[in-house]
Amino acid sequence: MDRLAYTALSGVLAQGYVRTQLAHELANVSTPGFKKGGGATLEFREVLGEGFPTRYQPVNNMADGSVDLSPGAPMISTGNDMDIAMNYKTVLGVQAEDGNIGFTRRGDMRITASGVVEIGTGLVVLEDGGGPLTVPPGVRITFGRDGGVYAASLDNREEQPQLVANLMLRDASQAGLVRRMDGLYETPAANGAGGDFESGPNKIEIESGRLESSNVSPIEALVSLMEFNRSFETQIKVIKSVSELDSSGEDLMKLRA
Repeated sequence: MDRLAYTALSGVLAQGYVRTQLAHELANVSTPGFKKGGGATLEFREVLGEGFPTRYQPVNNMADGSVDLSPGAPMISTGNDMDIAMNYKTVLGVQAEDGNIGFTRRGDMRITASGVVEIGTGLVVLEDGGGPLTVPPGVRITFGRDGGVYAASLDNREEQPQLVANLMLRDASQAGLVRRMDGLYETPAANGAGGDFESGPNKIEIESGRLESSNVSPIEALVSLMEFNRSFETQIKVIKSVSELDSSGEDLMKLRA
């Protein structure tokens, strides 16, 4: 009986990661550019040791923080030149709070009073060389489809925009990015230290004046969360039943004694 109880408890603990991931995704359904996890699921592995080969341990088969970079839909038209939507699996480089390079799909940018460009979470946007993207005062900023940053005078509308920098954009189709603790992306080899990586073979393009929606389906995430909740309740009932059977067995032993 004790083995049955521990098996059920292991299932509860192993499913905790998946439930947390689903709850996190539901909370970010309306976050621009948010990407769901890579689909962590459970599998059962045989526990080796003394006795009959009938014991199995539930474990997560994908708890590595991988992210699904497939585009979110629909695209949101904002009319704001500082908002960008990235194609396919393109990611934008930003400066994480620890000072290292991280990547994101968020494209809601703004210019601070000091001329530094940052995304909606307050992280500084990086130019292609790795430095913070800054713009001089009194200029209007636009973006080219290739990620070029163009500046023109606010007073002279006839002035042709001039290229002042390039956004740090990378094609992550072959990088296998994972999610960091702060929500940014990095390569698996970075181990939390962030850093740049070599761009993939696909063409990088952005579209100004639009934002990408989250690629989380609220209906699918909610249904999955409900299924895990039912499974949790079933496993708790199994543990309670085992406890009651053990108590009944102890009572019988006392009567015979």
